[in-house]
Amino acid sequence: MSFIRSTVFLVIASLVTISFGSLGILSYCVGVKPLVRHAWVTKGWVSVMVWISRHILGIRFRVIGRDNIPAGPAVIISKHQSAWETFGLQAIFPPLSFILKRELLKIPFLGWGLATIRSIAIDRKAGMDALSQVVEQGRERLKEGLWVAVFPEGTRVAPGVRGRYRPGGAFLAKRAGVPVVPVAHNAGEFWRRQAFLKHPGEVVVSIGPVIEVKGVKAEEINRRASEWIENEMTRLFPHHFLDGEQEQQPGDGEEAL
Repeated sequence: MSFIRSTVFLVIASLVTISFGSLGILSYCVGVKPLVRHAWVTKGWVSVMVWISRHILGIRFRVIGRDNIPAGPAVIISKHQSAWETFGLQAIFPPLSFILKRELLKIPFLGWGLATIRSIAIDRKAGMDALSQVVEQGRERLKEGLWVAVFPEGTRVAPGVRGRYRPGGAFLAKRAGVPVVPVAHNAGEFWRRQAFLKHPGEVVVSIGPVIEVKGVKAEEINRRASEWIENEMTRLFPHHFLDGEQEQQPGDGEEAL
């Protein structure tokens, strides 16, 4: 049954992505304003992806700590376990912009669509220049009223694994003067990294207390965010850590910022 569900989901998700990618290209060509274009494309795509994820794959989600979401723009520092977060977080938070690898823009339809909305495309191999790209573009998005979502481990990690948290998101929040919102979840329990088969279940998304940046160094902001996330992962999903917590460095070509 998981094979059938996953196959049907893949076909529909591909068609949906092509459709909304094409909508993004069309709206760009006719001169629709960037933020309006961002809203049209992402809201529609996210709504459909959440629906088919729930009704075809049987993956639903529940949010803890929704009251912690601040009124104004912020930087989300989140665990990254699967592709679910690319639409799941957008269904929970105000309109946001993701940091993504520039290479993704070359993918037909998906990449073309991403290029027309307010994503932050960077060269991850550029070292400090990549960090500068994040800060420069991220501040622009925040000024526009968008949130920015950062996966500080740089690549998807399996449940029960902790990657190295790099401080790019914390630097952006510090430079922009906006708070950080830490997020823990278990999406990888049902939708594993690069796995074709998805399994039904409930993704629990826990939103932590806001981390203010005034008077706090970026390294400390990053430490507080990572500490809260990993403690929350252990508290909510102890079955992921029965064999002890593992450390994982970012994979080749997917360095965290």
